[in-house]
Amino acid sequence: MADSDNSRTLSPVTGGAFHSLLVASLPTCPSSSAAQNPPFDACKDDPAMDAWRVWWTTWGHSTESNQRQQQLERTLFSTNSLLQSDASSRERDYGEALEAEDCASKTAEEAAAAVWQAPAQSIAVVTAKLHAAGTRGQPSPTNQQEPWPQIRAVISDL
Repeated sequence: MADSDNSRTLSPVTGGAFHSLLVASLPTCPSSSAAQNPPFDACKDDPAMDAWRVWWTTWGHSTESNQRQQQLERTLFSTNSLLQSDASSRERDYGEALEAEDCASKTAEEAAAAVWQAPAQSIAVVTAKLHAAGTRGQPSPTNQQEPWPQIRAVISDL
């Protein structure tokens, strides 16, 4: 087992891409339900739902930054693209992308803290909080190990 691929862990920098895809695999999520579901409309002035919306936006920025950083990382470390004249520009771009990803990630974490601290006064807010927890914590969007399928099912039910 020591040499198994299953025993490896991903770094926080590259592992973030897995977490960002959870919403795509959810049958229903608060962001898409809001337009179709009257209870979400009733939460327009709810501070907890506002906190979730801020988190959702910052999570999106964090995901985009992570994807850009990973793309530049692949380009930078590709054996076919190690041309000396181009290397310093790519290294600078990669460094900037890494810094942007770090900043976006910290902002998303701060926004998530606001979501956890805001009291839930409706099932819509509870759903939004569960969505945020699942999005942040799931190792991959297709993970079939407990409790992830069950969490996706509960969010769908809510």
